[in-house]
Amino acid sequence: MISSIRKISRILDCFTEDEPVLGNLEIAEKLNMNASSVHHLVRTLCSEGILIQDSKKKYRLGWKLLEWSNHVMYQQDIYREAIPLVENLLKNYNGTVHIGMFDKGDVRFVLKVSSKNSIPVPTFVGAKRPAYCTSTGKILLSYNPSYLKSTIDRGFEPYTTNTITCIETLKKELTAIKENGYSISNNENDLGLFGIAAPLQTYTGQTFAALNMVGPVSYMMSQDIGRMIQDVIKTAKTVSNELGYINA
Repeated sequence: MISSIRKISRILDCFTEDEPVLGNLEIAEKLNMNASSVHHLVRTLCSEGILIQDSKKKYRLGWKLLEWSNHVMYQQDIYREAIPLVENLLKNYNGTVHIGMFDKGDVRFVLKVSSKNSIPVPTFVGAKRPAYCTSTGKILLSYNPSYLKSTIDRGFEPYTTNTITCIETLKKELTAIKENGYSISNNENDLGLFGIAAPLQTYTGQTFAALNMVGPVSYMMSQDIGRMIQDVIKTAKTVSNELGYINA
């Protein structure tokens, strides 16, 4: 597996500004590899959209790489633009803020910031949680219906008595979430937290991530929930605006 990844990386490195289009034999000669081995790897890369083949049977870098580069760009922008806005939100609360992105039925946290006096939350950047029972996940599902299939396919585990395990019940909640513009997770997963989330949107209006604020149920329920919801929504909208989203 590692050997194949190295070979794929070397193949992709062959494509440069001076040589954007290459044939199978040219790649093999550049890398001193067997032409049939290169052909097998190149065909796999084409099937995944990482390379594309033109009418002359030659190859160039595919759109999948551009898609990945956009994901990296958005994450870099998130860190630069979101952190000061998140820190400003946390001046008023003893909570933890995450930004999460969808990952095959789960939410993967790409940012975590906690207030100075917050109770520690057992999450970390790179961690995954099921989308159906987290505030960030339910935002992503409500604004991106195509994500629902992979979420259903992974199954619904009943972490607590509050966990939604019925597909129709989840769909109804997702409809309400999109209408309201925010989601709530009240002790629905294995973290035992209360979370409020709102969408992060690109300049085209696509919801590509979600921002939440979480804390122990007892603390969050002791606060002004209505005010917290509005503060989370406002922060998410401000982050989106900084990333180029225009709310027409």
